[in-house]
Amino acid sequence: METVYLIAFLFGIILSVLTVAGGFHHLHIGRFHIGHAAHTHAGTNAHSASHGMSSINGFTVTAFLCWFGAAGYLLRHFSLLTGPLILSLAVLSGLGGAALIWAALFRVLLPRERVLTAEETAMPGVIGRVSGSIRENGGTGEIIFSQAGARRSTPARSEDGGVIQRGAEVVVVRYEHGIAYVRRFDELSDGFV
Repeated sequence: METVYLIAFLFGIILSVLTVAGGFHHLHIGRFHIGHAAHTHAGTNAHSASHGMSSINGFTVTAFLCWFGAAGYLLRHFSLLTGPLILSLAVLSGLGGAALIWAALFRVLLPRERVLTAEETAMPGVIGRVSGSIRENGGTGEIIFSQAGARRSTPARSEDGGVIQRGAEVVVVRYEHGIAYVRRFDELSDGFV
């Protein structure tokens, strides 16, 4: 039985490492989906289904295997307890480890997740400040701006090809190929007065 516990532990560790090394992309083993988000199945509770991930997913299964295997191996190897008691304690330990991962996912991480809309990430109309001077004739500088509650930066060029000094307030007119084309905010606001 000691070998079974050791294999469960090693299998759990290997799956965990593959998940992390794979960048949390999908890793399919039978019905289990390890990584990104597992598909929901009929019968999952509303709390789990609202996040698109079942409570029994690759993260909780690998946690169970690791804790079950480690506890079982250590108890079997270093204690004088009987086989059924060791098995019971190993299962409880596995469930405890899986419960910790479940709590971290469903109580801490997933409630804060949301999908950004196109309007929240659209660049035209964003107001920013030049952090790296924009040189004339298509020279590239950098702007800093706030979007979706985060401070961001992006390469920027002057829309009219002129110089824009560091610290100037600008408005993104268009965004193409990862570069924001900007105009001075005061130039645009003069047209509305």
